[in-house]
Amino acid sequence: MSDLISKAQLSKQASFTMALMDTDTKNAALDAIASALTNNSDRIFEANRIDLERSEKEGLTGPLFKRLRFDESKLKDVTDGIRSLIGLEDPVGHVKLHTTLDDGLELYRVTCPIGVIGVIFESRPDALVQIATLCLKSGNAVFLKGGREALETNKVLSEIINEASVAKGLPQGWINLLESREEVNTMLGLTDYIDLLIPRGSNEFVQYIMNNTNIPVMGHADGVCHTYIDEFADGDKAVKVTVDAKTQYVSVCNATETILVDKRRKDDLLPRIVKALEEKNVKIHYEDEVNEWHHEYLDYEVSIKITNSIDEAVDHINKYGSGHTDAIITEDKERAEYFMNKVDSGSVMLNCSTRFADGFRYGFGAEVGVSTSKLHARGPVGLEGLVSYKYKIYGNGDIVGDFASGARKFKHIRRDI
Repeated sequence: MSDLISKAQLSKQASFTMALMDTDTKNAALDAIASALTNNSDRIFEANRIDLERSEKEGLTGPLFKRLRFDESKLKDVTDGIRSLIGLEDPVGHVKLHTTLDDGLELYRVTCPIGVIGVIFESRPDALVQIATLCLKSGNAVFLKGGREALETNKVLSEIINEASVAKGLPQGWINLLESREEVNTMLGLTDYIDLLIPRGSNEFVQYIMNNTNIPVMGHADGVCHTYIDEFADGDKAVKVTVDAKTQYVSVCNATETILVDKRRKDDLLPRIVKALEEKNVKIHYEDEVNEWHHEYLDYEVSIKITNSIDEAVDHINKYGSGHTDAIITEDKERAEYFMNKVDSGSVMLNCSTRFADGFRYGFGAEVGVSTSKLHARGPVGLEGLVSYKYKIYGNGDIVGDFASGARKFKHIRRDI
């Protein structure tokens, strides 16, 4: 795997160059990528056809097969996302703190790229485009490892992105595609070159990554999301929102997997919700049939539980949820705030679908994933989640000895920014 180490060394050097890149250069590269993807659509669709045919022969079906498809609609989605990204503010170089330590001694906290990011994601070719372009805009170099099912599509997409961006001034080595599990295992040991890992997948997979690397890891495991129907829920809203949260796109991590219903709405509202879900061909698992509440169906299936109180609902979510996204349907504002403050999740919703938990819908351009951890970034991770910060001090021959002796004293004046 010496070749991978060489790529990592080159990528590290590329990250230093990218940290200095101006916004116009990055936006020009993004614009070139969007055009190149459109102009090379035939290459992309042919590669995707090969992936689809092979995966079908290997028995891939249902939602996972659907996620693998990269067609005109997906191409438009990713190019629209890139155009949106161009219009967003550059996250690099923002002054987040300014303090006058003493006369002529100024401290600043300024955002900067993380460096080299390794992202391991599922069989969604459109995710490769979203992740790569987010890393570009935030000034980071990136290693990408998609699902084996999308190998040919990912190859073509990464080649197009690399060629278009380098032609606009980005450094060679800023984007790299891994193709095997062996390369992933090697990457886990590249602590000198890779600054952050973002794994997307099952809980077991994320835990494996965390347990087998000393590189910082940011990511989420499964998306066990809940919609709670409070006793003061509006019936029409409850039906509409719950159906969308479960069925708008079932094979994603922000789809609702468990519906909690207050016992006082069991007779009048629950039957309406069940009827609407069954009309969408959703299989219902009632509580006497559920053995494991921490379960992600990623399909037209959902669990339903009757709760005695809002506290029981919150306790259930905090115990069995994954800290991803949870919603309450209610017309009682105090109960809504109580729920939203007490549920320990990255995103909490009132009277709207859990499907809104998404980087693009939040106005982040897209997302590299959703973080259910509480350090650095939480929830959909867009541009702001892909930068860190550094402290800059501007002085004029200042020495600590003067302060230690008492000749000078710190003023620590916080300045407006």
